[in-house]
Amino acid sequence: MDKPIGWEWYRTFLAVLQTGSLSAAARALGITQPTAGRHVAALEAALGQPLFTRSQTGLLPNETAAALRAQAEAMQRLALAMQRTAGAAAGRVAGTVRLSASEVVAVEVLPPILVGLRRRYPELAVEVVASNQLQNLLQQEVDIAVRMTSPRQEQLLARRVGAVALGLYAHVDYLAAAGVPVRKEDLAGHALIGFDQDSPFLRAARDRLPDWNREALAWRSDSDLVQLALLRSGGGIGVCQRRLGDPDPRLRRVLPQHVELHLETWVTMHQDLRASPRCRATFDALVEGIQGYVDTP
Repeated sequence: MDKPIGWEWYRTFLAVLQTGSLSAAARALGITQPTAGRHVAALEAALGQPLFTRSQTGLLPNETAAALRAQAEAMQRLALAMQRTAGAAAGRVAGTVRLSASEVVAVEVLPPILVGLRRRYPELAVEVVASNQLQNLLQQEVDIAVRMTSPRQEQLLARRVGAVALGLYAHVDYLAAAGVPVRKEDLAGHALIGFDQDSPFLRAARDRLPDWNREALAWRSDSDLVQLALLRSGGGIGVCQRRLGDPDPRLRRVLPQHVELHLETWVTMHQDLRASPRCRATFDALVEGIQGYVDTP
């Protein structure tokens, strides 16, 4: 442990953790299997303890390896962030920018914005993380995030772009068969579509819909894309962004006089990236594009 350990060994160690074998790790990293084996053996020797149990099915991580995983993943994130920064040409909007957004926003809202951005800056490469989990901007898991919640970290540059209006919707065929609810109490007789896990937004939404809880749902998924697909397929009644639901001739808004929710929308990035041309151009394009999508200032 007296000599510094290079990132290359940790990189191979992490690849083995992620893939489960030396051969798969070697393919992922573009190195040979013997080289991957030497890296793991060298890391174990430097640490003075084994990290894996060898078996016929591959390498099984022990407790030490599991404990090191989070730090190795943090090193990987930092290395990728450094690579994105180094790959950007000085003074030009070029290189790679990595951003995250919720699944529905990433699929239904961002593509035309990002396509327009790349037409303007063809040297820019864009990585999109479509996830409802909040990516850590401070640890540079991503450069920029579109969030439906107010950021609280002081180190972040954040711009509120407005609020997305939500309503309850159902497919016209579903309503023709099951009937149109007139009162909120009528929802109890319908197939409801919603999230599996609770969240601060759902708890706040229950002020408007006190009976909207997990046990009342016929369909449960933490993927908002799955919920949207079920809604469009006639599975029942669910929450949908009004900018997506209103223009869709297949969908009809229900209980409009009783239910209208809003999601505050923010574009955020680490304040250290404000001087980066690639990040600044992407940040500004997202703010402008999403402001044209949201419903309220």
